[in-house]
Amino acid sequence: MSEEYAFGVCGVFCEMCPTGNGRISELAKELLHLTSGNYEWAEDGVDFRFADVRKGLEWFARAECPTCLKIEEPWCDVLKCGKIVDKELESCLECGEIYECPATEYHRGRYPYVLQHHEHVKKVGLERHWKEQRERTRKGVCLIDIREY
Repeated sequence: MSEEYAFGVCGVFCEMCPTGNGRISELAKELLHLTSGNYEWAEDGVDFRFADVRKGLEWFARAECPTCLKIEEPWCDVLKCGKIVDKELESCLECGEIYECPATEYHRGRYPYVLQHHEHVKKVGLERHWKEQRERTRKGVCLIDIREY
């Protein structure tokens, strides 16, 4: 590929994920900065401690996802696939077995749009697909808005 993209081998575009693209960490750091004053007075009438809110924000500020392309010890079945390990394919979106592959069962359920993306990749190629996904991300599409639970 001529450009570098952050993506999951399964077909998820990590740049759309607020953890994968660093947006959650960025916003948490901003909130920590904006609330760095003494806000204990705000605890009157609420059932939480401000220190606990800050502790949560500190956790989110450190939250980073390396994407599956950068982890050393694969935990996902997709990363253990021979076609991926042997570098025959960069992504499941290129694989004709995506519809029935046991390794992609979870992804087909949680991210069913990957099946539509598989069909699209057959027409336009993987790099153009990632480029289009990056453009969608720039226009505000976020993974939490399109995934299913």
